Amino acid sequence: MQESIRRAGGWLPFDRFMALALYAPGLGYYASSSRQFGQMPSSGSDFVTAPEMSPLFGQALAAQVAEAMERTGTDEVWEFGAGSGALARQLLQALGPQVRRYTIVDVSGTLRERQQHELAAWAGQVEWVSELPQAMRGVVVGNEVLDAMPVKLLARTGGRWHERGVVQAHDAAEGDVHGGLAWEDRLTDLRPPVEIAGAHDYLTEIHPQAEAFVRTLADRLVQGAAFFIDYGFPEAEYYHPQRDMGTLMCHRGHMADGDPLADLGRKDITAHVNFTGLALAAQEAGLPTLGYTSQARFLINGGLVPLLAQADLAGRTAGQRLIAEHEMGELFKVIGFQRGEFWDALGFREGDRTHTL
Repeated sequence: MQESIRRAGGWLPFDRFMALALYAPGLGYYASSSRQFGQMPSSGSDFVTAPEMSPLFGQALAAQVAEAMERTGTDEVWEFGAGSGALARQLLQALGPQVRRYTIVDVSGTLRERQQHELAAWAGQVEWVSELPQAMRGVVVGNEVLDAMPVKLLARTGGRWHERGVVQAHDAAEGDVHGGLAWEDRLTDLRPPVEIAGAHDYLTEIHPQAEAFVRTLADRLVQGAAFFIDYGFPEAEYYHPQRDMGTLMCHRGHMADGDPLADLGRKDITAHVNFTGLALAAQEAGLPTLGYTSQARFLINGGLVPLLAQADLAGRTAGQRLIAEHEMGELFKVIGFQRGEFWDALGFREGDRTHTL
């Protein structure tokens, strides 16, 4: 990291730091052989995502994917950031022969190896790519992929906006947990997308990479639909005056902290998603919003309740966490985009919140 800072002239914008900390070969968290995904810290994992929590997640999502494939006349599924491969396995099991090809887009070679082992039974259907083709057809899914896209940090201090970056600390003490790294803010013309009420100091994020991603998707998706599940808020909530410490968070051993400079490469770094920014970027690129709602409402619309009724006690307990308001049900949201004619999509049929974006 010190060499990257030196090559950048001594100051590395946080989005570039985050990209290196997560994805750089030999350094990045997702380039390591550690087990990131799992139910408990004893497994050596750092966090759990919905597909690891309960297979009912993939089964309920599959109902929406199946409908979208039928409405768009496609027979392919594309998954971004497939993690452990658990969601791909659940979708492939539920959708069966409706899926001719399942393509995983993942930049992590170590995760790809784990996915290949997990999906060995579908070796003839599943393929991996590291970048998007010029034209895509099918239904796109992404669970907790947008939150891992690098963000820029903006700090309002004394009424003036600065961009936060990382520098080498020249006075680092022996045993410094930051490895000789420190923060440095520089004046910037960058601003949050809305005015932050008040004059108090304020730290937040903007998401140019995630917005560029959906613009690229809009350019490449010539037929189909896309569904993204992640934690986040619409713009008015994201940039609320009281959210003055931003949303940046790190995860290790199923514990959370707010210090991305410590334990470099050994923990996840994420930020919540600004769903309004994603929707506007997609719409401007010609990919309108199909719907937006909470994960709980989306999964219930997809048939989760009868699936819970059929599950055993342990399965019902795990499945309830997907929709419980104090667990994943409310913090996590689902946004859908469509190429072509709008339809009343199953997952957003009740409780759509597009009007809040």
